[in-house]
Amino acid sequence: MARHFIRPAEYTDERDLRDLDIRTWSPLHAVTPKPRPPYDPFFDSRHRPEDYLVADADGRLAGYIRVAPATFLASNAHVRQIQGLAVDDWARGRGIARALLRAAADAARRQGAVRLTLRVLGHNAPARALYESEGYAVEGVLPGEFLLEGKPVDDVLMGRAL
Repeated sequence: MARHFIRPAEYTDERDLRDLDIRTWSPLHAVTPKPRPPYDPFFDSRHRPEDYLVADADGRLAGYIRVAPATFLASNAHVRQIQGLAVDDWARGRGIARALLRAAADAARRQGAVRLTLRVLGHNAPARALYESEGYAVEGVLPGEFLLEGKPVDDVLMGRAL
């Protein structure tokens, strides 16, 4: 198995992250339309490099996870939310998603969080199984919250204590 390491994202990762996001788009996990040129920047005022951790493997970017405040309310400052996770196809099966999830939990703890939450589409069984194996539990379901490819899809809310 190739070695990989997790590090904070940098502005210089923007192009690689945008390209990864485009390559990994799938109706299995995306609620937005398939990206088409011209592509939006990956980083913007709401998606800052400091909110991302990236995985490097074999000398190239293999994946990312975004960990950000769930809201900007003071009463919710103790919670962080995973707001994106992607692993390139060539890097799958190497434990990178699991390593990113664990690094996200560590980062959230360092930021003072005591809870970590996420949302996952109901039909994304592989992601749900991964999250459950890392201690996330279903805390709510919004039935038919999204209409994807003409079919209703549940929005599953998951969380765990840190």
